[in-house]
Amino acid sequence: MYIIKVGGGSDINLEGVVNDLATLDQPFVVVLGANALRDSLAIRLEQEKVELTSVSGYSSVFSDAAAIDLIMMAYSGLSNRRFVELCQRSGVNAVGLTGLDGRLIQGRRNRGIKVREGGKTLVKRDFSGKPLEVNAALLKTLLEQGYRPVLSIPIIDEAGFAINSENDDIVAVLQNALKAEKLVQLIEAPGFLEDKNDEHSMLTTLSVTELADREAAVEGRMKRKMLALRRLFEAGAAEVIIADGRTEHPVLDALAGKGTTIQ
Repeated sequence: MYIIKVGGGSDINLEGVVNDLATLDQPFVVVLGANALRDSLAIRLEQEKVELTSVSGYSSVFSDAAAIDLIMMAYSGLSNRRFVELCQRSGVNAVGLTGLDGRLIQGRRNRGIKVREGGKTLVKRDFSGKPLEVNAALLKTLLEQGYRPVLSIPIIDEAGFAINSENDDIVAVLQNALKAEKLVQLIEAPGFLEDKNDEHSMLTTLSVTELADREAAVEGRMKRKMLALRRLFEAGAAEVIIADGRTEHPVLDALAGKGTTIQ
Protein backbone atom coordinates (compact mmCIF):
# COMPACT_ATOMS: atom_id res chain seq x y z
CA MET A 1 0.00 0.00 0.00
CA TYR A 2 0.94 3.66 -0.34
CA ILE A 3 0.70 6.70 1.91
CA ILE A 4 0.31 9.85 -0.17
CA LYS A 5 0.78 13.22 1.51
CA VAL A 6 -0.75 16.01 -0.57
CA GLY A 7 0.63 19.44 0.26
CA GLY A 8 -1.71 22.29 1.00
CA GLY A 9 -0.25 24.89 -1.34
CA SER A 10 -2.49 26.78 -3.74
CA ASP A 11 -0.66 25.47 -6.84
CA ILE A 12 -1.06 21.76 -6.11
CA ASN A 13 -2.93 20.11 -9.00
CA LEU A 14 -5.63 18.36 -6.98
CA GLU A 15 -7.56 17.18 -10.04
CA GLY A 16 -4.38 15.67 -11.45
CA VAL A 17 -3.68 13.97 -8.12
CA VAL A 18 -7.15 12.44 -8.02
CA ASN A 19 -7.04 11.36 -11.67
CA ASP A 20 -3.81 9.51 -10.90
CA LEU A 21 -5.23 7.94 -7.75
CA ALA A 22 -8.08 6.51 -9.83
CA THR A 23 -5.55 4.46 -11.85
CA LEU A 24 -3.80 2.83 -8.87
CA ASP A 25 -4.24 -0.85 -8.13
CA GLN A 26 -2.59 -0.52 -4.74
CA PRO A 27 -4.66 0.60 -1.74
CA PHE A 28 -3.67 3.98 -0.34
CA VAL A 29 -4.27 6.52 2.39
CA VAL A 30 -4.16 10.25 1.63
CA VAL A 31 -2.99 12.82 4.18
CA LEU A 32 -4.34 16.14 2.94
CA GLY A 33 -2.95 19.60 3.60
CA ALA A 34 -4.77 22.92 3.36
CA ASN A 35 -2.42 25.64 4.56
CA ALA A 36 -3.12 28.02 1.67
CA LEU A 37 -6.88 27.71 2.20
CA ARG A 38 -6.45 28.22 5.94
CA ASP A 39 -4.43 31.39 5.36
CA SER A 40 -6.98 32.67 2.83
CA LEU A 41 -9.85 32.09 5.25
CA ALA A 42 -7.88 33.75 8.04
CA ILE A 43 -7.55 36.90 5.95
CA ARG A 44 -11.25 36.91 5.13
CA LEU A 45 -12.10 36.42 8.81
CA GLU A 46 -9.46 38.96 9.87
CA GLN A 47 -7.78 36.32 12.02
CA GLU A 48 -4.02 36.65 12.29
CA LYS A 49 -1.85 33.54 11.99
CA VAL A 50 0.80 33.46 14.71
CA GLU A 51 3.96 31.41 14.23
CA LEU A 52 6.27 30.51 17.09
CA THR A 53 9.92 29.46 16.96
CA SER A 54 11.03 27.35 19.90
CA VAL A 55 14.35 27.89 21.65
CA SER A 56 15.58 24.75 19.85
CA GLY A 57 14.87 26.37 16.46
CA TYR A 58 11.68 24.56 15.33
CA SER A 59 8.79 26.65 13.97
CA SER A 60 5.08 25.92 14.40
CA VAL A 61 1.70 27.67 14.18
CA PHE A 62 0.30 28.86 17.52
CA SER A 63 -3.03 27.08 17.88
CA ASP A 64 -5.51 28.74 20.22
CA ALA A 65 -9.23 27.89 20.18
CA ALA A 66 -9.88 30.28 17.28
CA ALA A 67 -7.09 28.65 15.26
CA ILE A 68 -8.63 25.21 15.83
CA ASP A 69 -11.97 26.52 14.54
CA LEU A 70 -10.16 27.75 11.44
CA ILE A 71 -8.49 24.37 10.96
CA MET A 72 -11.88 22.67 11.13
CA MET A 73 -13.23 25.05 8.51
CA ALA A 74 -10.27 24.80 6.14
CA TYR A 75 -8.78 21.33 6.58
CA SER A 76 -11.53 18.99 7.78
CA GLY A 77 -14.25 21.11 6.18
CA LEU A 78 -13.87 22.65 2.75
CA SER A 79 -10.56 21.07 1.69
CA ASN A 80 -11.43 17.52 2.73
CA ARG A 81 -15.00 17.64 1.39
CA ARG A 82 -13.94 19.00 -2.00
CA PHE A 83 -11.14 16.45 -2.31
CA VAL A 84 -13.53 13.59 -1.49
CA GLU A 85 -15.95 15.03 -4.05
CA LEU A 86 -13.19 14.97 -6.69
CA CYS A 87 -12.43 11.36 -5.77
CA GLN A 88 -16.06 10.29 -6.06
CA ARG A 89 -16.39 11.97 -9.44
CA SER A 90 -13.33 9.97 -10.60
CA GLY A 91 -14.55 6.63 -9.28
CA VAL A 92 -12.41 6.57 -6.14
CA ASN A 93 -14.59 5.56 -3.17
CA ALA A 94 -12.97 7.98 -0.73
CA VAL A 95 -13.95 8.47 2.90
CA GLY A 96 -13.06 11.82 4.47
CA LEU A 97 -11.89 11.60 8.08
CA THR A 98 -10.12 13.64 10.74
CA GLY A 99 -8.03 12.37 13.61
CA LEU A 100 -11.07 12.93 15.81
CA ASP A 101 -13.24 10.37 14.04
CA GLY A 102 -13.11 7.05 15.87
CA ARG A 103 -10.01 8.42 17.66
CA LEU A 104 -8.25 7.72 14.39
CA ILE A 105 -5.11 9.69 15.32
CA GLN A 106 -4.56 9.84 19.09
CA GLY A 107 -2.05 12.40 20.28
CA ARG A 108 -0.69 14.09 23.36
CA ARG A 109 -1.09 17.81 23.81
CA ASN A 110 2.09 19.81 24.10
CA ARG A 111 2.93 20.87 27.64
CA GLY A 112 4.17 24.15 26.27
CA ILE A 113 6.53 25.61 23.69
CA LYS A 114 9.57 27.43 25.06
CA VAL A 115 10.19 30.66 23.16
CA ARG A 116 12.36 33.73 23.62
CA GLU A 117 10.50 37.05 23.81
CA GLY A 118 11.88 40.33 25.04
CA GLY A 119 15.03 38.69 26.32
CA LYS A 120 13.05 36.19 28.41
CA THR A 121 12.23 32.51 28.01
CA LEU A 122 8.46 31.99 28.06
CA VAL A 123 6.29 28.90 27.84
CA LYS A 124 3.38 29.19 25.37
CA ARG A 125 0.55 26.68 25.75
CA ASP A 126 -2.06 26.00 23.08
CA PHE A 127 -4.13 23.27 21.40
CA SER A 128 -1.31 21.53 19.56
CA GLY A 129 0.45 18.25 20.07
CA LYS A 130 2.17 15.19 18.74
CA PRO A 131 0.41 12.15 17.24
CA LEU A 132 1.22 8.95 19.10
CA GLU A 133 -1.14 6.19 17.99
CA VAL A 134 -3.31 5.22 15.04
CA ASN A 135 -6.60 3.36 15.12
CA ALA A 136 -5.10 0.90 12.66
CA ALA A 137 -8.05 -1.50 12.93
CA LEU A 138 -10.41 1.18 11.60
CA LEU A 139 -8.12 2.12 8.73
CA LYS A 140 -7.42 -1.49 7.76
CA THR A 141 -11.14 -2.31 7.82
CA LEU A 142 -11.87 0.59 5.46
CA LEU A 143 -9.02 -0.37 3.13
CA GLU A 144 -10.04 -4.02 3.05
CA GLN A 145 -13.59 -3.00 2.08
CA GLY A 146 -12.28 -0.95 -0.85
CA TYR A 147 -12.58 2.51 0.72
CA ARG A 148 -9.78 5.05 0.39
CA PRO A 149 -9.32 7.19 3.53
CA VAL A 150 -8.56 10.90 3.16
CA LEU A 151 -7.21 12.22 6.46
CA SER A 152 -7.11 15.80 7.70
CA ILE A 153 -6.29 17.51 10.97
CA PRO A 154 -7.25 18.04 13.74
CA ILE A 155 -6.27 14.98 15.74
CA ILE A 156 -7.51 14.12 19.24
CA ASP A 157 -5.70 14.48 22.58
CA GLU A 158 -5.86 12.43 25.78
CA ALA A 159 -8.93 14.28 27.05
CA GLY A 160 -10.85 14.23 23.77
CA PHE A 161 -9.97 17.77 22.65
CA ALA A 162 -9.22 18.62 19.03
CA ILE A 163 -5.59 19.60 18.58
CA ASN A 164 -3.42 20.79 15.74
CA SER A 165 -0.52 18.64 14.60
CA GLU A 166 2.01 18.47 11.79
CA ASN A 167 1.03 16.32 8.82
CA ASP A 168 4.65 15.16 8.58
CA ASP A 169 4.36 13.70 12.09
CA ILE A 170 0.99 12.14 11.28
CA VAL A 171 2.51 10.40 8.26
CA ALA A 172 5.21 8.94 10.52
CA VAL A 173 2.72 7.35 12.94
CA LEU A 174 0.67 6.09 9.99
CA GLN A 175 3.78 4.46 8.55
CA ASN A 176 4.54 2.85 11.90
CA ALA A 177 1.03 1.34 11.93
CA LEU A 178 0.51 0.48 8.25
CA LYS A 179 4.04 -0.27 6.97
CA ALA A 180 3.41 1.28 3.56
CA GLU A 181 5.57 0.14 0.66
CA LYS A 182 6.05 3.72 -0.57
CA LEU A 183 5.43 7.18 0.85
CA VAL A 184 4.82 9.97 -1.66
CA GLN A 185 5.00 13.62 -0.63
CA LEU A 186 3.63 16.09 -3.18
CA ILE A 187 4.89 19.66 -2.82
CA GLU A 188 5.15 22.92 -4.78
CA ALA A 189 8.64 22.16 -6.07
CA PRO A 190 10.18 19.53 -8.35
CA GLY A 191 11.58 17.71 -5.30
CA PHE A 192 14.05 18.41 -2.49
CA LEU A 193 15.93 21.58 -3.41
CA GLU A 194 19.51 22.29 -2.38
CA ASP A 195 18.61 25.97 -2.74
CA LYS A 196 14.95 26.69 -1.96
CA ASN A 197 14.99 29.60 -4.44
CA ASP A 198 16.36 27.56 -7.35
CA GLU A 199 14.18 24.79 -8.79
CA HIS A 200 17.16 23.57 -10.83
CA SER A 201 18.95 22.63 -7.61
CA MET A 202 16.81 19.52 -7.03
CA LEU A 203 18.56 16.46 -5.68
CA THR A 204 17.44 13.24 -7.36
CA THR A 205 18.46 11.07 -4.41
CA LEU A 206 19.18 11.45 -0.71
CA SER A 207 20.36 8.89 1.79
CA VAL A 208 18.97 8.52 5.28
CA THR A 209 22.41 9.23 6.73
CA GLU A 210 22.37 12.71 5.15
CA LEU A 211 19.14 13.78 6.84
CA ALA A 212 20.57 14.48 10.32
CA ASP A 213 23.36 16.64 8.87
CA ARG A 214 20.87 18.63 6.81
CA GLU A 215 18.55 19.04 9.80
CA ALA A 216 21.42 20.59 11.77
CA ALA A 217 22.19 23.01 8.93
CA VAL A 218 18.71 24.54 8.45
CA GLU A 219 16.23 26.53 10.54
CA GLY A 220 12.50 27.04 11.02
CA ARG A 221 9.95 24.86 9.24
CA MET A 222 12.58 23.16 7.07
CA LYS A 223 14.32 21.99 10.25
CA ARG A 224 11.04 20.42 11.39
CA LYS A 225 10.57 18.77 7.97
CA MET A 226 14.02 17.20 8.05
CA LEU A 227 13.30 15.82 11.52
CA ALA A 228 10.00 14.41 10.25
CA LEU A 229 11.77 12.68 7.35
CA ARG A 230 14.19 11.03 9.76
CA ARG A 231 11.27 9.81 11.85
CA LEU A 232 9.67 8.22 8.79
CA PHE A 233 12.66 5.92 8.45
CA GLU A 234 12.70 5.27 12.17
CA ALA A 235 9.07 4.14 11.67
CA GLY A 236 10.17 1.60 9.08
CA ALA A 237 9.87 3.47 5.77
CA ALA A 238 11.84 1.88 2.93
CA GLU A 239 11.33 4.60 0.32
CA VAL A 240 10.10 8.19 0.43
CA ILE A 241 9.53 10.15 -2.77
CA ILE A 242 9.29 13.95 -2.65
CA ALA A 243 7.81 15.12 -5.94
CA ASP A 244 6.09 17.95 -7.78
CA GLY A 245 2.39 18.29 -7.00
CA ARG A 246 1.88 20.85 -9.76
CA THR A 247 2.37 18.59 -12.80
CA GLU A 248 -0.32 17.01 -14.96
CA HIS A 249 0.27 13.61 -13.33
CA PRO A 250 1.73 14.27 -9.86
CA VAL A 251 1.31 10.78 -8.37
CA LEU A 252 2.26 8.79 -11.47
CA ASP A 253 5.30 11.01 -12.04
CA ALA A 254 6.42 10.43 -8.46
CA LEU A 255 5.98 6.66 -8.72
CA ALA A 256 7.92 6.72 -12.01
CA GLY A 257 10.93 8.15 -10.16
CA LYS A 258 10.59 11.86 -10.88
CA GLY A 259 11.46 14.02 -7.90
CA THR A 260 13.74 13.14 -5.00
CA THR A 261 13.95 9.57 -3.76
CA ILE A 262 15.17 8.90 -0.21
CA GLN A 263 16.13 5.35 0.70
